[in-house]
Amino acid sequence: MKLAPVETTAKGIFIVRNDRGLHTRPSTEIVKCAASFSSDVRLTYQKTEINAKSLLGILMLAAEKGSRIKVIAKGKDADKAVASLLALASNNFNIRY
Repeated sequence: MKLAPVETTAKGIFIVRNDRGLHTRPSTEIVKCAASFSSDVRLTYQKTEINAKSLLGILMLAAEKGSRIKVIAKGKDADKAVASLLALASNNFNIRY
């Protein structure tokens, strides 16, 4: 008998450190990162929760520098998804100005 993969929930918080906030380029990096996982990945900012795989959703947050963004992932690779997004944020979303 084969066991089903365990669904887990992982949470984390990152602070937007780049000067221009979550504009199109960093938002695109978030979408690419989140889309590489099968888990449901959500971002929450000021009571607004969006799907991290949605570019328009992330842009709708209008998060500026210093914003605290909560990351919640549910699924079999939730821990990896949250860890990857936190690492991406700490690396300024791979953007060099």
